[in-house]
Amino acid sequence: MSEGRRVLVVDDEANIRDLIEVALRFHGFATVTAATGEAALRTAARERPDLVLLDVMLPDVDGFEVCRRLRADGNQVPVIFLTARDTPSDTVTGLTLGGDDYVGKPFSIESLIARVRAVLRRAAPPASDGVLRVGDLELDEEQWTVRRGGVEVDLSPTEFRLLAYLMRNAGVVLSRTRLLSAVWGWEHGNPQVVETYISYLRRKLDPLGTPLIHTRRGVGYALRP
Repeated sequence: MSEGRRVLVVDDEANIRDLIEVALRFHGFATVTAATGEAALRTAARERPDLVLLDVMLPDVDGFEVCRRLRADGNQVPVIFLTARDTPSDTVTGLTLGGDDYVGKPFSIESLIARVRAVLRRAAPPASDGVLRVGDLELDEEQWTVRRGGVEVDLSPTEFRLLAYLMRNAGVVLSRTRLLSAVWGWEHGNPQVVETYISYLRRKLDPLGTPLIHTRRGVGYALRP
């Protein structure tokens, strides 16, 4: 999993940056580093890393703004936020901006490496060449495309993974906890993240036909025609 994978480490504290870099290299990752948000954006454009470990509190632009700019430029590199501000509102902000995970400081290096590997596994294109279909909705796991009624729907990587999981379990009511575990890799997390991404999917799919994602109040969500 780590062989050949390049991680961009962004933190303005040199001791933390160096510690993470040494640990990543020990586990077989290639690394590049940056100490500011602007430097991170330049490095990401130049080096095309496979994952970004991104501190939220940076001296110029914060990590949330860095992630927003990456996504605005069409760069869907997985992002794990690092911060001492580990509050539910910050977590939701980071993930709804397009982040893939959120690690609070202080953290153990072993836990951080495990999270890096988990996010890279989730971000990898599926090995299957199958096409999922539910009603007029079609998801191609090999081409990473989604169409509804023949109209292509542009989804972020997290939206794609969530929709794929819902389609693989079509008709089954899935709890928020189960979705957090399957899509984000969290055993525990803020269910508001799931609610937010469900609303994103509905906003993109519902204008093209009758609603497909149904809420079972107090339980979870199911996708069915």
